[in-house]
Amino acid sequence: MRKIILESFIHGPLTERSPGADADAVAEYAAALERAARRRFGRSLAIRQVDAGSCNGCELEIHALSNAFYDVERFGLRFVASPRHADVLLVTGPVTRNMREALERTWRATPDPKWVVAVGDCAADGGMFAGSYACVGAVSAVVPVDLHIRGCPPGPTALLRGLLALVQGGATDHAA
Repeated sequence: MRKIILESFIHGPLTERSPGADADAVAEYAAALERAARRRFGRSLAIRQVDAGSCNGCELEIHALSNAFYDVERFGLRFVASPRHADVLLVTGPVTRNMREALERTWRATPDPKWVVAVGDCAADGGMFAGSYACVGAVSAVVPVDLHIRGCPPGPTALLRGLLALVQGGATDHAA
């Protein structure tokens, strides 16, 4: 035990520093997204995240949007537990055979108008899982996709840029 304590004094903490360089960019994207959502919907943007069979790398980045650093809820973006309350479905991973029906049901349960965002390379084209016997394929093979956010995984800033492009009526394919 003494050895561990002494090593912690010598090496310092092993935690990562917060991503300080993007703080202004995150605030700018999130504020613009809030303004665009309020213009378009008259309220904040409700997002439902669906894991269709991913490795969870994209989920970690999506969950980072809710942590103390990014805290996108302060800008009017909120994650909801039910697709019945969602405006946007964020779908990650290639669609596995076991998740196909669940994704289709979730899409049908989401009220119109709705947007589907395929997050990550796997959701866009199958990524490293393409051709697997367990996968149906990309998200667009199962439900209509309005936006692809590329990356493996795309970072929180890329997610915000993509959502902003979606709400403002931008491109259907967005690079990380």
